[in-house]
Amino acid sequence: MRPLLYRRFALLVTFFITLALASCIGPKATAGTIQVEIIVDGNSHALGIPSGSTVKQALEMATIQLGTLDRVDPPSYTLLTEGTVVTVIRVTERFEIEETVIPFDRQTIRNESLPEGETRLLQPGENGFQEITYRIIEEEMVEVSRTPVKYVIIQEPQPEIVMIGVQAAYTPLPIEGRLAYVSGGNAWLIQGNTSNRQPLILTGDLDGRVARLSPDGRWFLFTRHAEDEQEIINSLWAISTNDPQAEPINLKAYNIIHFADWVPSSSSLSVVYSSVEPSPAPPGWQANNDLIKIPLSTSGRVLREITLLEANAGGQYGWWGTTFAWGSDSAHLAYARADSIGLVNLDEGSLEPLHDIAPFQTLSDWSWVPGLAWGHDNRTLFFVDHGTPLGLESPAASPVFDLIALTGRGGLALPLASRTGMFAYPSVSPLIEMLNGEIYYQVAYFQAISPLESKDSSYRLIVIDRDGSNRRAIFPVTGEPGLEPQQARLAWSPGADLLAVLYRGDLWIVDALSGLGQRVTSDGQTVNYDWKP
Repeated sequence: MRPLLYRRFALLVTFFITLALASCIGPKATAGTIQVEIIVDGNSHALGIPSGSTVKQALEMATIQLGTLDRVDPPSYTLLTEGTVVTVIRVTERFEIEETVIPFDRQTIRNESLPEGETRLLQPGENGFQEITYRIIEEEMVEVSRTPVKYVIIQEPQPEIVMIGVQAAYTPLPIEGRLAYVSGGNAWLIQGNTSNRQPLILTGDLDGRVARLSPDGRWFLFTRHAEDEQEIINSLWAISTNDPQAEPINLKAYNIIHFADWVPSSSSLSVVYSSVEPSPAPPGWQANNDLIKIPLSTSGRVLREITLLEANAGGQYGWWGTTFAWGSDSAHLAYARADSIGLVNLDEGSLEPLHDIAPFQTLSDWSWVPGLAWGHDNRTLFFVDHGTPLGLESPAASPVFDLIALTGRGGLALPLASRTGMFAYPSVSPLIEMLNGEIYYQVAYFQAISPLESKDSSYRLIVIDRDGSNRRAIFPVTGEPGLEPQQARLAWSPGADLLAVLYRGDLWIVDALSGLGQRVTSDGQTVNYDWKP
């Protein structure tokens, strides 16, 4: 019994000791508060908040609402400490519209029909107006930023156009028919003699890719480049050459790089063209290799388009594009592309290759397309062929280019001139009647001065008979700089005795027999031209 009593006594003593120790421990401490200051709307507020609170929680306790743009310092996620000052910065935005002046540009047109130094005001300048909407940010009623967010043009500015005479002391040269040319983004028409010039278009936006007179010379076809249009390179237009007050007609055809022309010997006025699609990669387009016809009324009104040739791959290097050439009537149309020349079957909308060509490897972002022209019999095609290699180079790298005459379907390809260079561009003269009554015609082409380096060579103008005989180099004379390949263009006079050619940026007229030449323009900006009866 006694041990059991001892154990009970020991447990009782332990209980009282434990109770006494527990009574010595104080109560558990609770979270304290801290004092912060909040400055808002010009007032200061003292606030006691639980320790460990954030700025956001403090603002909620003080029932302070923040606007969408308002900001606080320090940021809302910051943990606060004793004595922290929180500043609420009120931010507002507003929009303000301001009208500003758009100054007009000044454009200068060089005109060879005016004496040098003489000026004429063609169009007075007029300022434009635009509305600019600004987004204004204010902090505590103080403006801190002003950003334009919208522009609205109320009135477009009208440029001042001044014509400056650059007429050189050239003897007026009589000419047959009508000679139209594009220079400095404008189009001019010469009739009677080279001093009699009238402006056709003075907008300064012609790109010179197309400049074609209708077969009777009464209409002029041209292209205008597009301003700030990513999807449009240029547009096709026409204007009457008979009416000095005529307005250009928008044919609503776009992106013409290689070909657009009037349909010859047609019962109605019509235009055909081939288009491309703009591309951000060089050369800036992807060719459609198509052919579209635009019939026009006698007044020039555009009728419904007709597709003659659907868009197609265009053979090897078809991305560059196909060019076309009319015969003497609307039934004969030839094509040329990097790998072949042939005929267009207008009834079936297809191509009929006549001669395969080894495509020239340019190793660049352009493709060579052979020059092409019809003979007057509508059976012979004159073209530049890519010749066979001279050594171990591949056919695509051959430096040889020859002028060839191809006679009819399945006919022979007859060499007319060897090693002419790739930019020979043959051009057939109008028919010529001799004293004995014989009818014949001539062929003009460009001959590379360095035939085996013709891509970079300059050229000379050559005239031959249609069978390749009677070859003569006529322009420029030996010792003078040659013609540049990019200016290698030709047009025969209606009488077949004169040739128009571009030389060093100007239009020249050259006698087809003697080779004597006379400069017609002197501004160095001529890019394209055409000559018709």
